[in-house]
Amino acid sequence: MAELASLVQRLEVAVTRLEAVSGPGGGGAGGSGAVSAYVEAYDALVSGPVGEYMSLSKKIGGDVQKHADMMQRAFSAERQLLLKASSSQKPAESVLTSLLAPVSKVIQEVQSFRETNRSSPLFNHLSAVSESVPALGWVAMAPKPGPYVKEMQDAATFYTNRVLKDYKEKDKMHVDWVKAYLSIWTELQNYIKQHHTTGLTWSKTGPVASAGPAGPAGPGGPAPPPPGPPPPPMDFGGSSGGDSGPDTRNALFASINKGSAITKGLKHVSDDQKTHKNPALRAQGGPIHSSPKPFTPPAPRPTAAAPATARKLPPVLELDGKKWKVENQEGAQGLVIDDTELKQVVYAFKCNNSTLQVKGKINSITIDNCKKLGLVFDDVVGIVEVINCRDVKVQVMGKVPTISINKTDGCHVYLSKDSLSCEIVSAKSSEMNVLVPGSDGEFTEIPVPEQFKTVWDGSKLVTTATEIAG
Repeated sequence: MAELASLVQRLEVAVTRLEAVSGPGGGGAGGSGAVSAYVEAYDALVSGPVGEYMSLSKKIGGDVQKHADMMQRAFSAERQLLLKASSSQKPAESVLTSLLAPVSKVIQEVQSFRETNRSSPLFNHLSAVSESVPALGWVAMAPKPGPYVKEMQDAATFYTNRVLKDYKEKDKMHVDWVKAYLSIWTELQNYIKQHHTTGLTWSKTGPVASAGPAGPAGPGGPAPPPPGPPPPPMDFGGSSGGDSGPDTRNALFASINKGSAITKGLKHVSDDQKTHKNPALRAQGGPIHSSPKPFTPPAPRPTAAAPATARKLPPVLELDGKKWKVENQEGAQGLVIDDTELKQVVYAFKCNNSTLQVKGKINSITIDNCKKLGLVFDDVVGIVEVINCRDVKVQVMGKVPTISINKTDGCHVYLSKDSLSCEIVSAKSSEMNVLVPGSDGEFTEIPVPEQFKTVWDGSKLVTTATEIAG
């Protein structure tokens, strides 16, 4: 079945290419009737690694398949952009932004799908895709699009490792899914290195790219609307503006030629007729004409929906199956989970300025996107994970084998005497401190290294922690 699904995917790509060639103008570079070499290479990438990823995603099904369908649309949108670039010259930045909009829109859909399905049992799969899908934005990265894709691939590795850990001994299909997905970005880097080393390659000939479709419209396509009618000619002989014809202009020039005698016809205004010297005239009201005021920009009009007022979600503290969900807690002191079992897990999400105590022995604890959260727990047989947090404190009362800290700024870990053998794994984090209890019960604070030195010893890279020089 895997071979059949892969074959169907390759046939779909081949049909798409044949349609592009058979269309008016061929949709190819320079109107030659065939797509350019780098579009063909991109099609090979889609039919190979992307096709295998799609096939395995359909087998896994569920949210992974829905995510894969979005990714397929993203790769199709990017192909349209490459097709446009192969036959057009690079446009202005404003036009380029509109050309990138379809790819950007699908990327946002992929990431939003992950955020709205955090309770999915395949959340790690969704996160791996969501963290790395911005790699498709390489078309806007210059002069180093290849390293940018590598950086996005590395962002997915954290979650793909969790998928491998969960399914390595259970289901080989998920292991193959990870390999197929990561191979997409590896092959994309090779593709960029060969065809777009310093950025998206635009055609040197042909028209400047516009925001329209990549290829010419078909015979049945609607014609563009005709231009509007020209503006009516100006009436120079009319009476607008107080000019009634040659007689009026002649009288005006005759008055100007009088010189200083032109002011003899002016009426003298006495002080009692001047508004600024006669308060009685000001009291009468009426319009007071003033000189034109300098231009001032109009005040910004308030928008209908202010983005600053984000929708506040209700707090959650409930047991959903085997998962304790603690979400959207603000300033909640004294949250306690005490009715626990060994197979249960705790997931805390967006909890700020709160404290949470977990009693008993459970499988694992994850705190995600929390600020100033204090966590106290008894025993964990699996792992405690801190992800995307800021200024959090974690205290172990019993035992825990592993604590993982990822993308976190500010984390204090208080160990107990029974958990001194705990492994602490950190990545992309800062301001981490481990507090170790002494014989007198006092804690000794030890910082976790953040700066490292890597050297080549002749056969491998050796990395050691270094102290920041200051």
